[in-house]
Amino acid sequence: MQRMGSPSVEPDDEDLSYWSFVDVAMDRTVRALPGVDAAAMRLVLSLHRAATSLAYDLESAVHRPRGWSWPGFRVLFVLFLTGPIEAKRVAQLSGMSRAAVSALVNTLVRDGLVSRRPAEHDRRAVLLALTDEGERQFTDAFAAHNRREQSWAAALDPAELATLTALLEKLMASPAALAANRRF
Repeated sequence: MQRMGSPSVEPDDEDLSYWSFVDVAMDRTVRALPGVDAAAMRLVLSLHRAATSLAYDLESAVHRPRGWSWPGFRVLFVLFLTGPIEAKRVAQLSGMSRAAVSALVNTLVRDGLVSRRPAEHDRRAVLLALTDEGERQFTDAFAAHNRREQSWAAALDPAELATLTALLEKLMASPAALAANRRF
């Protein structure tokens, strides 16, 4: 992978890969737009590509074979951790819109994984919970999910893993991240 400061590369578009595209994007953007903060751009491009690759891998290797999507797994994970909770809170905690959660919940209820009932304090609010079958399937899926997480984490030694985790947590505590989180 080319790094900042390396000679510019003009690969044929056929030679581009998902990861080499970051190098090309960096080189061409910095040349075309001289005021660009290259370090910030590389951070965001690399972080986005890594997160997308990781989510795609988990979805295709673990969740899709079970008939779930990555967002569906995230809803199940929130319900596993919280127990019965309002749908709007599931949306907030999973980082999804209420509409997306509502559509996913319809499928999860249909599949017998989630139950839905009106909240006692507000009949307009909906409480969601895992069914017994949902909890069984989730715990089984999470074991496979965690094995994939371990395979990704194995690329780093323990000190690197701790450093990367701390840096990501620091990034998520930044004013920009906190402002973005308020939109959920």
